[in-house]
Amino acid sequence: MLRRKDRYATGTFLAEGPQAVREALAEPGRVSDLFLTPAALDRHPELAAAHPAPALITDDDLRTLTEAVTPQGVVAVCRMELRPVPELITRAARLLVCCARISDPGNAGTVIRCADAFGADGVVLSAESVDPYNPKTVRATVGSLFHLPIGVGAEVPEVVAAARAAGLQVLAADGAGESLAALAAGGDLARPTLWLFGNEAHGLPADLVRLADRVVAVPIFGSAESLNLSTAAAVCLYASATAQNPTT
Repeated sequence: MLRRKDRYATGTFLAEGPQAVREALAEPGRVSDLFLTPAALDRHPELAAAHPAPALITDDDLRTLTEAVTPQGVVAVCRMELRPVPELITRAARLLVCCARISDPGNAGTVIRCADAFGADGVVLSAESVDPYNPKTVRATVGSLFHLPIGVGAEVPEVVAAARAAGLQVLAADGAGESLAALAAGGDLARPTLWLFGNEAHGLPADLVRLADRVVAVPIFGSAESLNLSTAAAVCLYASATAQNPTT
């Protein structure tokens, strides 16, 4: 299950670490197998208690299950739960994220975690994006993968068209856009929104930028040349969430 083709052949993936496994166990029927080292069992007896048949394994066995440099002694085999993209993009949605051709698993996982933190209704990883069930992506979500719907494989123009049909505005995050602060001040971020975030190294290509209703940049007041993808996503999603939930 460390390889994508094996994950999709079995419909399962690995969640590693106590927090991710804790969130997986909170979803009924999501975890089929749970493995712990003796040391991890001593530290986290509540995890073993939440599963009907936890299995003890050695540290050597653990290293065959995870690519983590410093494994935390807890691994769960989990059932995939991908959602068809049309089910995510509905008139009930207020805040959605589309990751366009994102290739770094750590960034993808952090964007999913941010989307969860700021109350997004779902995340779409477009065609050519990293697999959300890549072990590094799963670790970077720190359990948020189990909290909100995830869709994969759609082409960005299809996602944008569906969003518009559902009444969402489409905002593209790009350093050459208008100020996020100006949109927030004008009340535009209170509308139902699909955010487009681009590749870590190259950003959004021009053909995808043109699909958006507006192109938005996070203002930078210091000397940094730019923000990385996941940091920019966090700022944009926080701004949208704050505008959509003014009394929170």
